[in-house]
Amino acid sequence: MRVARSAFLSAILTASVIPVADAQDTSASRADLHKRVDAIFAPWAGTQTPGCAVGVSRDGVPEYVRGYGMSNLEHGIAIAPDSVFHVASVSKQFTAFSILLLAQEGKLSLDDDVHKYLPELADYGKPLTLSHLMHHTNGLREQGQLLFMSGWRSDDVFAQDDMLKVLAKQRGLNFVPGSEVSYNNSGYVLLAEIVKRVSGKALPEFARERIFEPLGMRDTQFQEDHNKIVPRRAAAYRSDEKGAWRTSIPSADYYGSSTLLTTVGDVLKWQQNLVDGRIGGKDVQRQMLTSGRLNDGTEIGYGGGLRVRSCRGLKTIGHDGLEGGYRADTILFPEQRLGIVALCNGTTIVPDELTREVAEVYLGDQLGTDIKPEVTVPPGRREALAGTYWNPVTDEVARLEFKDGALRAAGVRGALIPTGAETFRVGETVQEWSFRNIGAATELSIVDFWPTARIFRRVDEPKPTAAALEALVGQYRSDETGTTYTVALKDGKLLLQWLKQPGMALEAVGGDRFATAQSWTVTFTRSTGNAVDGLTVTSRRLRRLQLQRVEPEQAVAAASRQAGAR
Repeated sequence: MRVARSAFLSAILTASVIPVADAQDTSASRADLHKRVDAIFAPWAGTQTPGCAVGVSRDGVPEYVRGYGMSNLEHGIAIAPDSVFHVASVSKQFTAFSILLLAQEGKLSLDDDVHKYLPELADYGKPLTLSHLMHHTNGLREQGQLLFMSGWRSDDVFAQDDMLKVLAKQRGLNFVPGSEVSYNNSGYVLLAEIVKRVSGKALPEFARERIFEPLGMRDTQFQEDHNKIVPRRAAAYRSDEKGAWRTSIPSADYYGSSTLLTTVGDVLKWQQNLVDGRIGGKDVQRQMLTSGRLNDGTEIGYGGGLRVRSCRGLKTIGHDGLEGGYRADTILFPEQRLGIVALCNGTTIVPDELTREVAEVYLGDQLGTDIKPEVTVPPGRREALAGTYWNPVTDEVARLEFKDGALRAAGVRGALIPTGAETFRVGETVQEWSFRNIGAATELSIVDFWPTARIFRRVDEPKPTAAALEALVGQYRSDETGTTYTVALKDGKLLLQWLKQPGMALEAVGGDRFATAQSWTVTFTRSTGNAVDGLTVTSRRLRRLQLQRVEPEQAVAAASRQAGAR
C-alpha cells in the first residue's frame, strides 16, 4: 500500500468490496445488483480456492469492485480489489496502442514491411506488414509452439531474445500474409521489438511513460523480470488430475503478446480511454477499434489488440487472456457505457462466461440472444457423423465421437448441440459446425470466432499395418528448431520424442497421417520412390513444420551440435 494514498482510500482497498455511488440508482437497487454479481462468483468466494477480482464501471465511474477467493492459498491471503494479476493476452492492446502512438507521430506506418525494422527475419517471398502483425493476418508460426518443438519446457524462463531468435530461424509461414486470419502471439512480440527500435525505449518503459502514468494506472507494468517483487501480486493455480490445486505461475520475461501485470481498477481506467480517447486522441482510438481485413476485404473482427464484435446484439470491445493459472477477460459495451473486468487465478475458472453473466445483470432485457435453439434430430443422425476429418489447407485433424448421448469433438469443451438438420453449435457458444452429405458426412465446416470457415474432409484411408509402422521408425531433424527427433515404436504405437519433452503418442488416422492427444497432426512424407524422407508437424498455429529424415550417423553429429549449443 502506497503511503501517498489517503487513510480513507487505504481502508477501502483493504476491504473486499468497493461500492461506488451512482446518482441514477437507489441504494436498494444497487444493493440488489451487487448481490446478483456476488451470486455469480459465489463458487469462487471460499477460503480454499483461487478466485477473481471483478470490476464494473458505468459512465466511466467504478460502480462495483470486489475480490472473491484467495490470492495465495499457502499464506491464506484473500483476493482484494487491488490485487495484481498477470493478464496474459489482454496485454496486446497496449502494444498495439504504443505502435499507433508512434504512427501518429510519423515514426512508422502500419503499411511498413516488418523487414524495415527487423532485417534479421527471413525473406518470406511476400510482403509482411505491421498491420498484418497487429491483426493476426501475418501467417507467422506461433512462438510458444516453436519453443516447445525446440525442447523448451513450460516452466523454463522465456526472455524477449529467446522469442526473437526462434522466430528469426523460421524460413516459412503458415499462409500468405493477409490471406487468412489465425490468432498468433509472435506478431505482438515483434511489434514490441519494433517499439524499442523506433522509439529507443523498450515497451515496458514506453508504455509506462506514454500510457500508464498519464492514465493514473499506478499498479500496471509489463513484466521484464519474473523474480521482481510485485506488491499484492496474486499467485496462480492449476487443478491436477485429483482436483488438488498446484501452483502455475509463468516464468516469462518477454512482453508484447503477454506478461502485463495490472488490477481491475486500472483496467477500468483504460477502458474509459477507449471511449473518450483522452490519451492518443480520437484518431488512435478509431484505429484501435477498427477491424482488420483480409486481402479479399473480409472484416475479421479484430482491431488493435482488441476483439471488436457484438454480444447478444450489442457492440462490444474486449479481450481475454490465459497463461499458466491466470485467466482474464475484459468486455466494454461502449454504447451502454458499461465496462466489466474479471481477473482470475485458477485454471478451472472461465472468466469470459462470468463477465457475460455480469453483463446480463446490468443490461437485462437490452440483450438479445446469439445462441441458436436446439432442435431434435432423427435417431442415429449424430452417430453417423462420428469419425475423423482432415483439413487439407491447415493440416488439422478433427476427431468426433458419439458419447454419453451427444456428439463430441476431441479437445473441444462442450457437446455439439444440433441447431438444424446439418448444423451444430458448441455448447452455449456461437461456434457453428456444419456437415454436407450428412448421410456419409463427407465434409465438415467449422466457423468459430473468425469469419472464415475451416473445411474438413472425412478420412477414409486405411490405417497402417504393423510393418508400415515399423518403416516409419527413425530419426528426423529440423534446422528451424535446431532439434533432432526420434520416432519409436512402443506397444504397437508410434511415439515422437525429443530433447527434454515427454513425447507425443501418435494415433493412426489413416495412411501416413497421425493425430495426438494434444491436437497435433503428424504426417510422414515420401520421396518420388515412395521412401519415407521426413515428416511434418502441425498444430492450430504452427502449420507443417518440416522435419527431414536423417541417417544414424547424421543424427549423432546433430545431437552433438545440439548439446554444444545448450
